[in-house]
Amino acid sequence: MRKSARNFGHGSVVCVCNATYCDSPGAVKLPPVGQFLSFLSSKAGSRLEKRQGQVQENSTGAALRLSIVPYQHYQKIKGFGGAMTDAAAINILSLSAGAQDQLLRQYFAPEGIEYNMVRVPMASCDFSTHLYTYTDTPGDYNLTSFTLEKEDTQMKIPLLQKAQALSPRPLSLFASAWSAPAWMKTNDALTGKGSLKGQPGGPEYKTWAQYYIRFLEEYGKYNLSFWAVTTGNEPTAGEMTNYSFQALGFTPKTQRDWVAKDIGPALHRAFPETRIIMLDDNRLLLPYWAKAVLSDIHAARYIHGIGVHWYFDKFAPADITLSTTHHLYPEYFLIGTEACAGWTPLDRGVTLGSWERAEDYAHDIMEDLNNYVVGWTDWNLALNPEGGPNWVKNFVDSTIIVDQKQDVFYKQPTFYSMAHYSKFLWEGSQRVGVSYSQRSSLESSAFIRPDQSVVLVILNRSEEDIPFEVWDPAVGFLSASAPAHSILTFLWATV
Repeated sequence: MRKSARNFGHGSVVCVCNATYCDSPGAVKLPPVGQFLSFLSSKAGSRLEKRQGQVQENSTGAALRLSIVPYQHYQKIKGFGGAMTDAAAINILSLSAGAQDQLLRQYFAPEGIEYNMVRVPMASCDFSTHLYTYTDTPGDYNLTSFTLEKEDTQMKIPLLQKAQALSPRPLSLFASAWSAPAWMKTNDALTGKGSLKGQPGGPEYKTWAQYYIRFLEEYGKYNLSFWAVTTGNEPTAGEMTNYSFQALGFTPKTQRDWVAKDIGPALHRAFPETRIIMLDDNRLLLPYWAKAVLSDIHAARYIHGIGVHWYFDKFAPADITLSTTHHLYPEYFLIGTEACAGWTPLDRGVTLGSWERAEDYAHDIMEDLNNYVVGWTDWNLALNPEGGPNWVKNFVDSTIIVDQKQDVFYKQPTFYSMAHYSKFLWEGSQRVGVSYSQRSSLESSAFIRPDQSVVLVILNRSEEDIPFEVWDPAVGFLSASAPAHSILTFLWATV
């Protein structure tokens, strides 16, 4: 790790990778019962630093004890990942073949952080170099001109195929559309305030549903199948006057009726295994939006989950939005579908080595998990040092930054925030209870994996090192300390 660390003066280090070297965490083997593994990342420069320890029979006498409560069962995990945008694909493909392979391994291979989900934009979004859809021929209600673009066939699809080949498990792909073709829309444009012409059940809504089906069919020809589709990226954006990039406005009512009359039945007929995720917008809109859609039995029968973005989370307490929605509609999963750092006007673009952003990620993921969310998807898998390309110059940060000139890529501290969850929380892992012996600034979340091992993630955002012990009634006591500004993941077997 040390030889690859580079400090750009933003609080912590990035890890520099090239075609021949990268500090891969490596495959993790579960230790025998009676031993535990810990993995530490910190502002001070540790990156998934591995230690092995002995489980004790008796308490260590630490003032702070975290007890695992295995009989308190919550949601099961779906997974973690990022988005294969046009920008991500452009940046990955700008590297030499060896460096490309290295980057994809860092995300998807057993020696990497084992992402199992990828979000795929349908046609262009702001992280594209130009505006396009798959049917730009006006009046083509039969979609006879529907065709994937080179961004799909030459960029995203080959990379997704490589990612799938590297992953030991099938990747769960999900697709989100930013805008319908301009000729289907009230404003005759891909950008700005505009929604589909007519009413749900009408020709535009029916054609838009078929557009989804055609997308899935075309990707299917490349042996890529989709676990889910969302009802459309940020439907509230298309309700805003002068919105600067691609959007398609839906109200909760039109989204409800489009699902009930158009996309729901069409998808059920053509791809019955593919799930529908509603909302795909900020959690600020919950539980209001969920009530409006899911209280209608005709829409509710086609929907499986609710997608949330992390923007404005500080104004939308997780218990009031996420937990309330879960308790109202427990049969629908909640999932994080987009997040990125560097999106706010006061803290814009790429910051190489920001530990503050790593803590923002780790905190938001943990808060989501502790409020019934089943997975968390980062935004662009890779961006350039400017935070693009982005045709509207909406530059943001990414967990991997590609420096094409030097044929290297930088793994940001946020990459490791993701790793502390994605690498250890297998699909099917179930969240369980954690109780504290006294008040503490430590944040935590615990899980029992399908192999009955336990994963405990600890976040310390304070300035102090905090010693503590963990008690698992099944095995005994683990003695530990969380350094100031650190993320820790523990793993131990119970059988």
